Amino acid sequence: MLSVIETLNEIFMNSFEQAGFDRELGRVTVSNRPDLCQFQVNGAMGGAKLYRKAPLMIAQEVLANIKENDIIKDVNVVAPGFININVKDEFLQNYLNGMLTSPKCGFENKEDIKTVVIDYGGPNVAKPLHVGHLRSAVIGEALKRLNRFYGNNVIGDAHLGDWGLQMGLIIHELKQRQPNLCYFDENYEGQYPDTAPFTLKDLEEIYPTASKKSKEDEVYLEDARNTTQELQSGRIGYRALWHHIMNVSLQDLKRNYGRLDVDFDYWYGESDADQYIPAMVEKMKKDGHAYISDGALIVDVKKETDTAPIPPCIILKSNGSAIYETTDLATLVQRRQDFNPDRVIYVVDKRQDLHFERVFRCAFKTGIVDEKTTLSFVGFGTVNGSDGKPFKTRSGGTMKLSELLDTVESKVSIKDSENMSQEELKELSQIIALSAIKYGDLQNPCESNYIFDIDKFASFEGNTGPYILYTMVRIKSILSKLNLNPFEGTNPFSSFTCDAERDLALSLIKFSHILTETVKKDAPSILCQYIYEISNKFNAFYHNKKILAETNETILHSLISLITLTLNVLDTSINLLGFKAPEKM
Repeated sequence: MLSVIETLNEIFMNSFEQAGFDRELGRVTVSNRPDLCQFQVNGAMGGAKLYRKAPLMIAQEVLANIKENDIIKDVNVVAPGFININVKDEFLQNYLNGMLTSPKCGFENKEDIKTVVIDYGGPNVAKPLHVGHLRSAVIGEALKRLNRFYGNNVIGDAHLGDWGLQMGLIIHELKQRQPNLCYFDENYEGQYPDTAPFTLKDLEEIYPTASKKSKEDEVYLEDARNTTQELQSGRIGYRALWHHIMNVSLQDLKRNYGRLDVDFDYWYGESDADQYIPAMVEKMKKDGHAYISDGALIVDVKKETDTAPIPPCIILKSNGSAIYETTDLATLVQRRQDFNPDRVIYVVDKRQDLHFERVFRCAFKTGIVDEKTTLSFVGFGTVNGSDGKPFKTRSGGTMKLSELLDTVESKVSIKDSENMSQEELKELSQIIALSAIKYGDLQNPCESNYIFDIDKFASFEGNTGPYILYTMVRIKSILSKLNLNPFEGTNPFSSFTCDAERDLALSLIKFSHILTETVKKDAPSILCQYIYEISNKFNAFYHNKKILAETNETILHSLISLITLTLNVLDTSINLLGFKAPEKM
């Protein structure tokens, strides 16, 4: 079914066209003055300069083409040229009925279906997930779910950091500690052990130690770089250690991503793209795009229109080793071969904007992707503490993601805890905490920094995840007490009994439009704002209308249908945002 906005668009765009104006001027928006009207058209102002006419005259000519129909209740022009629209209650009720009986609350898959790859992991293996990994996981998972709901074919890829200097640092440090391990003997010809010579706890200590040494000792750093190059070149012992590192790390990564209810279709890493590098490099050379500069192989990506310096893409360092640009480009080669995507979305810290600008330019220039492919950078801001600086532990260190989850769960207050078992309490705390974290993040525009206020996010009042869940549980409680299902007749919705009921209905009918805007703009914050609006409208309606005391059967069935649809819209929306609602709180 068409969204209400699409239905009204068809009427007013046709009317603009019939009056001799550009039909695009007839696009309808939700009114920003709900006290005056429900919808509005502002195109007359835009057409004034184009057609050298007063916007009021344009609007009046457009209105002359609007015929009486089953949709519009009244339409009028307000100076300087706004077209204000109200729709008929019967149209609203019929539309609500369509939403109630639709598997997607009235949303229909679009015709412009795309194959979309979302790169939204990027953690380095051998290191625990921390607060800095929160946004890529939460935003990326929401974009994955939203695009799938929209109808796109979506592939989520973790794109693990498993092939760079950090691997060389770990292997080199391990060699300093246990030089007699068979992995370091170049003459060793036996079978390598199945069990890793370290634990996850060991790895979590080895990497920061090695990283600190590399910053203080140039010789140590150079040795680690050489180790990285040997690993990438195929040294057997180092490859065996690398497999151990991957096996130990992946278990922990999957466990912590699981706590966030985040999953990937592919747990690929930079290493998976390694096999594509030689052919990619040779093609760049053959086509004349890549050349040697100061010992490194580079591709110029600067354009004549650039006003700021754009450094070239470094394809291979002077020692022949690959860097991030190399593996990102080779990963695009792999993705084109495996998935042939129409679009690739990178959900990465916005401070990497220049890196991806260069990679994208290089990919198009060298033919790794064609002009029909869209490469999108969804850069996100930082998660900050109350001091406005990146979120830290009390001791000043970077907080592990597991610690953050534990902390938020401990802040959750459950009122009816006496009637729950310890297992139920733990599960409920996890559900509420996840809503607090994800909604607290997603309600902010992706590109914005935000302050992670645990007490605020875990509150059941205000614009928070727990408030949304509380609203949903309230609806579930009402439906449980009534023990009635929505009326299954031709149209279960009767006349609205109060303004609060109509206001709720007007918010519900925007669902399809909101979903479309959220997906097109890669902006989960739009959906968050919408479900907060729905929750507020429902609670205003709940306090205005005594649903449980209603004795008129026709009205009661209509009310049940309305709150059931409200629950369906909220439930669908929070699932798309990556969390769920409990049965009771």
